[in-house]
Amino acid sequence: MSSPTKLRIGVLGAANIARNFTATLKGSATVDVCGVASRDAAKSVAFAQEVGIAQSFGSYEAMLADPSIEAVYNPLPNNLHAEWTIKATDAGKHVLCEKPFAANAVEAKAMFDAAKRNSVIVVEAYPYRAQPQTIKLAQLLREGAIGKVQFIQAAFGFPLATGGNIRWDAALAGGALMDAGSYPVSLARMVAGERPVRAHAMARFAEGASGGAGVDRTLMGTLDFPGGAFAQIACSFGTSRHRNALIVGDAGTIETTFYNDTSDKLPPQLVIRRGIALDAPRETITCDAAAGFRAQGEAFHDLLRHGWSQWPGAKPDETLDIMLAIDALAASARSGSAVAIPQEPQ
Repeated sequence: MSSPTKLRIGVLGAANIARNFTATLKGSATVDVCGVASRDAAKSVAFAQEVGIAQSFGSYEAMLADPSIEAVYNPLPNNLHAEWTIKATDAGKHVLCEKPFAANAVEAKAMFDAAKRNSVIVVEAYPYRAQPQTIKLAQLLREGAIGKVQFIQAAFGFPLATGGNIRWDAALAGGALMDAGSYPVSLARMVAGERPVRAHAMARFAEGASGGAGVDRTLMGTLDFPGGAFAQIACSFGTSRHRNALIVGDAGTIETTFYNDTSDKLPPQLVIRRGIALDAPRETITCDAAAGFRAQGEAFHDLLRHGWSQWPGAKPDETLDIMLAIDALAASARSGSAVAIPQEPQ
C-alpha cells in the first residue's frame, strides 16, 4: 500500500546514474520519482518516456519552480553539486546529493548553510550506508563487539579507461580520490565516529594525451583520528574491481565489503572474529540483500517524514568531515607532506 505521504522527488539530469536511481525506485511504496530535468528538452522527454516518469522539464530551473516536486536528487557532475543543490534549497526543496558531496569542503559548508537558511534538509548519497549489512556493522561497533577500534583498512578500485569519461576531468572535480576514494573515507569516518585531524597520502597521476593528465588515478593515504585510531585509505582507476574493508579492534576484527548493491552474487556478509588469538573463531553474519538506491531513497523518505533517527547515512557534520579529509588527502598527495585537517573549511 502506498504511503499517504509518499515523497515526490525530481531528478536533475538524465545521465546513467539518474536512470539507475529511477529504475531502482520504481514501484516503491514511499518514494515517487515523478520528474526529470535536463538542459536538453528532447533528452528529458525521451528519458521520462523510457523510465515511465510523469513529468519532464527542459531546464533545471523549471523543475525547481514546480510546487509538486518536494525534493530533488542531484547526480550532476561533481563541480555542479554545490550550485544546483543551493538553487534547489532556495526553491524550498530538500536535496539528496550524490557523493562526493561537493568539489571541496568550502562548497560543502555553503550547501549546508543554504539548507539551514531555507529550513530544508540536504544529505549526501551513499547507498551502501542504507544496506542492512552496513547497518549491522554500525550496530556491532556500538555494542563493542571487537572492543575499541585501533585501525581501519578500506579500499575501492576499478578499471577506468582514459578519454571521454568525466571522472578523468579535473575541471569537473574528477579523480580516483573524489570518485572511488570518497567511499573508503566515508566508511572510515563512520567507523571511527569522529573527524580525523591529520592526513598523509601518496598518489600516481595520469599522464599522456589520451585524457586525464594530472588527475590522480591511484591514491593511498592515512587518516589519524584523535581517539587513537588510524585509517588506511586506498582507491584507484587502474585495478581489478574490489571494495572491501578490515576493521581491527583491541578485542577482535570485522571484515566486510561495502557494496552499494548486494545480491546472491555479491552477498551482504560480515566476518567477525571475537577475541585476540589468531585462531579465534570466524563467524559469518549474512544480512538481507538490498538494492542500494531503493534502500537509500526510502531512507530519505523516512528522514523527511520521521526525523534523523531514521537516517542511516551521513549527517551534515559527518559529510563535512569527509570533505575536509578528502581535501587534506588531495593536498598531501600533491605536496608529499602530512596535512593537518581543520575543524572548519578554510
